[in-house]
Amino acid sequence: MTSNSVNVAGGLGRRRWRPPAFVAVSAVLHAGAAVVLVVNPGDWAWVVAVVAANQLLVIAAVLWPRGSLLGRNVVRLPDSAAQRGEIALTFDDGPDPLLTPRVLDLLDRHHAKASFFCVGERAVAHPELTREIVRRGHSVENHSYHHRHSFAFLGLFRLRREVQAAQESLAAITGRRPAFFRAPAGFRSPFLDPVLAALGLCYVSWTRRGFDATSRNPDRILKRLTRGLAAGDLLLLHDRVPVVLEVLPQLLKGAEALGLKSVSLDSAFASLPLESEAVA
Repeated sequence: MTSNSVNVAGGLGRRRWRPPAFVAVSAVLHAGAAVVLVVNPGDWAWVVAVVAANQLLVIAAVLWPRGSLLGRNVVRLPDSAAQRGEIALTFDDGPDPLLTPRVLDLLDRHHAKASFFCVGERAVAHPELTREIVRRGHSVENHSYHHRHSFAFLGLFRLRREVQAAQESLAAITGRRPAFFRAPAGFRSPFLDPVLAALGLCYVSWTRRGFDATSRNPDRILKRLTRGLAAGDLLLLHDRVPVVLEVLPQLLKGAEALGLKSVSLDSAFASLPLESEAVA
């Protein structure tokens, strides 16, 4: 167990980064390939084949949002939260001046709390709305500054700039440093983990998602979110798509019928070690 724990007052604090086994092996493989080419250039075909195969695995890891090959990844709530009958609703891509207030009202109506993964530049454009999220008892988390579609393919320097700019902006607006980060579209760069470690952020994906950003069918979205819904689940929605207003009331009613309570991530993970049964 590490001593790092989620500090609900604002982030984890800087932590030491240790490369995951997959990343370490990939680095050694590339270094070894370079040595083989120098010592025995005639083996270039084998070297290229091995390196290309590794690169394909890296790309697969980038495109596997719930995977942990590139670093620790929270995919559900810890056992202690599940035992309390808790789930976590998370909303990406906001804040949106038209939809986010209505999402907040729906959550209030059902006495539910959530976590909003906000885009930095949108929070800067709507600071009062961002503060309102916190005032209503929800948490604001980091979803990068610009929400670039190329996020997973940025270099180390640009990745750090994207994440840090959002971290500083959200902290300045809300008075609390985010403790959690989710990459745009869930696609994770091999260089992201050391950036998160330096900024004291924990990577979060989800247990289940409704694909509400691409689907406009509320029944289909709701079915994806509620099929097998259980305590400890971490759900992904978006507060920038109108269909969320049709899905959310039914989702909250369904959770209540199952005796489940929606809480914010900082509440679910309060005082728990970062490396826990919830981190895949």
